[in-house]
Amino acid sequence: MGFSSALQGKSAHDALLSRQDAELRLLEIMKRCLLQKVKCDKEYAIALTAAAQLGLKIDRADDLQGSQIMKVWRSFMEEWEQTAKQFKSNAEFLESLCQDKLTHLYQDKRKTRKNYQEEHQKIATQFTNITEDVTRKKCEYQKHLEYYKLLRSKFEEHYIKAGRGGRKLDDVRDKYQKACRKLHLAHNEYVLLISEASEVETDFRTILLPGLLEHQQSIQEDFVVVWKGILQEASQYSDLTSNSFQDIQRKIESNIQSIHPAEEYREFTERHKTSPPAPVVFQFDQTLIEDKDTLGKLQPNTLTVDNLTVDWLRNRLTELETSVKECQEKQSKLENGTSVTVSIPSTLTLTNGRKESNKHSKDFTVLRCQEKQMLKLADLIKTALNEVGCEELPSGCDDISVDPSFIENNISNNDQQPMSHAAAAFILQKSNEVLSMIKAFKRKTNSNGANGATTTKTDASNSSVPQSKRTSAMTLSTNRPLYEEEWFHGVLPREEVVRLLKNEGDFLVRETIRNDESQIVLSVCWNGHKHFIVQTTIDGHYRFEGPAFPSIQELIMHQHLSELPVTGRSGAVLKRPVTREVWELSNDDVILLDKIGRGNFGDVYKARLKSSKNEVAVKTCRMTLPDEQKRKFLQEGRILKQYDHPNIVKLIGICVQKQPIMIVMELVHGGSLLSFLRKNNATLNTKQLIGMCRDAAAGMRYLESKNCIHRDLAARNCLIGYENIVKISDFGMSREEEEYIVSDGMKQIPIKWTAPEALNFGKYTSLCDVWSYGILIWEIFSKGDTPYAGMSNSRARERIDAGYRMPAPECATPEIYRLMLKCWAYEPDTRPHFDEIYTIVDSL
Repeated sequence: MGFSSALQGKSAHDALLSRQDAELRLLEIMKRCLLQKVKCDKEYAIALTAAAQLGLKIDRADDLQGSQIMKVWRSFMEEWEQTAKQFKSNAEFLESLCQDKLTHLYQDKRKTRKNYQEEHQKIATQFTNITEDVTRKKCEYQKHLEYYKLLRSKFEEHYIKAGRGGRKLDDVRDKYQKACRKLHLAHNEYVLLISEASEVETDFRTILLPGLLEHQQSIQEDFVVVWKGILQEASQYSDLTSNSFQDIQRKIESNIQSIHPAEEYREFTERHKTSPPAPVVFQFDQTLIEDKDTLGKLQPNTLTVDNLTVDWLRNRLTELETSVKECQEKQSKLENGTSVTVSIPSTLTLTNGRKESNKHSKDFTVLRCQEKQMLKLADLIKTALNEVGCEELPSGCDDISVDPSFIENNISNNDQQPMSHAAAAFILQKSNEVLSMIKAFKRKTNSNGANGATTTKTDASNSSVPQSKRTSAMTLSTNRPLYEEEWFHGVLPREEVVRLLKNEGDFLVRETIRNDESQIVLSVCWNGHKHFIVQTTIDGHYRFEGPAFPSIQELIMHQHLSELPVTGRSGAVLKRPVTREVWELSNDDVILLDKIGRGNFGDVYKARLKSSKNEVAVKTCRMTLPDEQKRKFLQEGRILKQYDHPNIVKLIGICVQKQPIMIVMELVHGGSLLSFLRKNNATLNTKQLIGMCRDAAAGMRYLESKNCIHRDLAARNCLIGYENIVKISDFGMSREEEEYIVSDGMKQIPIKWTAPEALNFGKYTSLCDVWSYGILIWEIFSKGDTPYAGMSNSRARERIDAGYRMPAPECATPEIYRLMLKCWAYEPDTRPHFDEIYTIVDSL
């Protein structure tokens, strides 16, 4: 079945064009891939040549004169140089193949596709035109037929009324005859056109279209023949099993076989033959014990046994006897042919590659030497212990009589008082401290008892108040400044307030800025969410609709305890104050230190917490920003507060009590990953880089499990901590959704890090973060290079849609580059999820 009979339909035509487009893309990919191989082969040839030259630069080569190993090694390096030349030659041929044949094939296929499309369009247009003519002629026929029927009916009507004559009848007859003539002409034209259209359709279906498709099939098959030839040539010059490489390998193996171990050191031994070395005598240095007055008991080459050393000597003897026994057991196993592990001194290290029997012989010799050494030490200790026998052990220290006046006169404290006085003072001081502690404990106990009684009395006096109201009243009755009240939430935006007020009657107080003027607002959950501005009277008091109070705290307490509506119209009643969450910190608890960066919303500082003295990082929000921007700023904190993972930057709190609003996070001392990569590019190794990729994958796997889309994953938005641990940061663009559709345009979108479907349709999923992760690991392995260097955002976007993907960085392994390409799959569903990515990177 060929093109002419099987591909005449419109869908088949579209499929043929798509196939040709795919083949053109395949050709382009083949060309890029082969050119990349050319580049790699040339670089390998250069590196191999350098390695061969390095291998020939042997220090003290004269000392290796006559060495068979050296001779074979030289030939080895020379064959490496031949291999490098062969690689370079093959690479040059492949380069010429890409530049000439592949390029011409690509151009010819593009031209052929264009010609086919034009020819197909031409004959299809001809068929379409004749079809439209038939339709149009049919419409004319119908019009003439209707007009003819109308005039005929009029003629019959006048003929019946007027009889056989009359001027009116003649006029009607003339019109009738003209209509009849036009109808007959239209009929004849329609018949002829139908006949012509039938011929055109037959020719289109049986001659023109099949001929075009048959011709196109012939051309396509010719292209395949050429294509096959190109692939065969590429295969031929990429074949590492070709005769040229096999010849090189045979020469290397032949040279290696010429090595005879027994002959290797013959010349060397004859040339450097010497007499055996004189024995080294180890003797006790008697100058160590020349001071007979102090060290009279210590004798050279003799163990000292006394009450200070006897236990140590006995333990050492036990250890030696145990070791001797183990050594003898190993010797017994070796004699029986059993393999054992022998701890061999560095001076007796056995050479790998010996026969098994030879190895056992060496092991046995080592064990015998070890046994001999330990037995000698054990005998020396036994002899010393036996000389003492069961008599009372001598003392290791001589008795020293000291006059008490010596201590009193010579040992004094900083006040130059005798030791006995200082000791007495010290004891007196400690006694007073203990006494004070006991008294303080008694006072505390009495105080607690009194307080307990007072509390009981107070509770009894308030017994008429419901327990919930007593708790709330205690919470609200305070003389502290407003910003210290637990139910005052500072400049927390309205959206965050709505999240906190969940149950009917929940309320809190906050501050808002309108027209550069600060206003205090009461927010209540009541039939939805209602917000009341606290009114200020002329005399400086505060009120809603009821009485005024000198402080906002008293106003709020009155509304809460009285259970009166805040306003008659709203009916809102205050039931339960919502206190600040754990992560809502006070601005005064944060001491800003050094400015360490700048973000989209404000400056970033290194800071210290007053409470814990810990250093933190603080993002600030400019006071002049509109509320919408402030809400976006706090969104990062709202997202981070629920996450806890070692590879996600940790939120410590949010400061909204005063301006400026601040997000407090852990301080990651290494700073930006991008800056770290660029600063340390010369010292980072592959293992460290893969570790960074693994950390990022672990963090993103955690976010994916939480249905969080980061939307801005890049090296600049990752931080580097101790031991090069990577933490995901900057959640300003993040969304907690499985799928997010951008509705506010594409402003501030990082084009070169963003997936095609997000750029083209504004559709974000976790698989968009996978695309960005591919760019991130490219940044890591390029050690901070800029993606798509030299391309504008629009150009990079066009190239990506056309199928372009960045080449592998210089130090990226093939496995890492394959992972990058998987992350950069154009269709999102074909990309791996972060769980799979983490598994891949972790296995590396």
